[in-house]
Amino acid sequence: NRRKKKGDSILENPSIPNPFPELCCSPFASVLSASLLPKATSRKKQVIKVYSEDDTSRALEVPSDITARDVCQLLILKNHYVDDHSWTLFEQLTHTGLGRAIEDHELVMEVQSNWVMEEETKLYFRKNYAKYEFFKNPLSFFPDHMISFPSDTTAALSHTGILQMFLSSSTYPEIHGYLHAKEQGKKSWKKLYFLLRRSGLYFSTKGTSKEPRHLQFFCEFSNSDMYMSLTGKKISGAPTNYGFCFKPNKSGGTRDLKQLCADDEQSRTCWMTAIRLLKYGMQLYQNYMQPYQGRSGCSPLNITPMRSISENSLVAMDFSGHRSRIIENPTEALSVAVEEGLAWRRRGCLRLNSHGSPIAMSNMGTSIHRSQSWFHHKISREEAQRLILQHGLVDGVFLVRDSQSNPKTFVLSLSHGLKIKHFQIVPLEDDGKLFYTLDDGHTRFTDLIQLVEFYQLNKGVLPCKLKHYCARIAL
Repeated sequence: NRRKKKGDSILENPSIPNPFPELCCSPFASVLSASLLPKATSRKKQVIKVYSEDDTSRALEVPSDITARDVCQLLILKNHYVDDHSWTLFEQLTHTGLGRAIEDHELVMEVQSNWVMEEETKLYFRKNYAKYEFFKNPLSFFPDHMISFPSDTTAALSHTGILQMFLSSSTYPEIHGYLHAKEQGKKSWKKLYFLLRRSGLYFSTKGTSKEPRHLQFFCEFSNSDMYMSLTGKKISGAPTNYGFCFKPNKSGGTRDLKQLCADDEQSRTCWMTAIRLLKYGMQLYQNYMQPYQGRSGCSPLNITPMRSISENSLVAMDFSGHRSRIIENPTEALSVAVEEGLAWRRRGCLRLNSHGSPIAMSNMGTSIHRSQSWFHHKISREEAQRLILQHGLVDGVFLVRDSQSNPKTFVLSLSHGLKIKHFQIVPLEDDGKLFYTLDDGHTRFTDLIQLVEFYQLNKGVLPCKLKHYCARIAL
């Protein structure tokens, strides 16, 4: 071993930990030397305000380089929500009735820097089940009649192959079809044949001709963001309710919007998905595959605690016998939990009200659903459709609401095939007992909770099972 020379410091040997740096530093070094302090972050802090569906809001102090995904992670942790990768930050322009889901990798402060004073803009925290659905089910997003392949493509590609072409830097499928375009500076709309290519969005000045001399440039996407119309025909006077537009960054207002609308939801979804893939490419796939790797480097936000420490110390127990036992089989634990829930519901019928009288089953059946997240009291058909649209038109997104036409009935609003369908839940009385049914009494349920639980497991008369419910969360 080398004999330590006079003047050597423990700092010069990094293999030996230094427990008291302020005492052992060189006499020529300052006690507050940068080498003795942890690396200080020079990132500035800023305050943002985030709203929820019930219009409650929360102010957050965040780094100036925080991403949308990291803001969602922060709110998930603060509110103890379970992260199913569908939480999203939305940008909503109130006066113009426009909104968009901010991509997970986008910097929130850059988004806010594009806001203009005359427009009331808010950030919303909500779920969007359709955010990456095209990676899971591309068949629903790219209909054959709207997509063309490069001429050198010899064989028909699978839909997985189509996604690979979208993500490739050298090839790109062509999206084509009719759209209604709002004429600049006018209130009128004109139906034109559009084509989406790697260089941008074009329309044909002569029918469906694709000849270069007939194509006129409409928009490119590097310096603009794409928004969906949330108000349909009301504000813009569009011929259909399936509108979307392009807003240049730091634009002066509605005069700079390039507004379009499609004839149906499938067409709008195809155009908007293809443009997202064209603009962001592989970044979208990375967001989908690695949802926790944000650019802001917030290490606490990269951890997703599905359960708290106290919850991890809990075990499933069976108290039905003379002696209690631990349930180690997860399947058995789940079945016991379900049975206990049903037993609780049966016991609920015998509970006493405030006057000491037993609560009737019919009264329980008409009120027990009020506490459920999927139930929305006294909302209109239009509001139900707006909520489902904001949560994403994925098969199985649903909510239950009061019927406006018949006060004694309920309505199940369900998304399927990029459409929102409504099914009436009818109450039936048999032998003094109240039941609820979706199929004219063939299948009966004592309350709406049983009905929803049944159709979450069985399709029955519905076009698909109930998968994701729309909830008004609070921050």
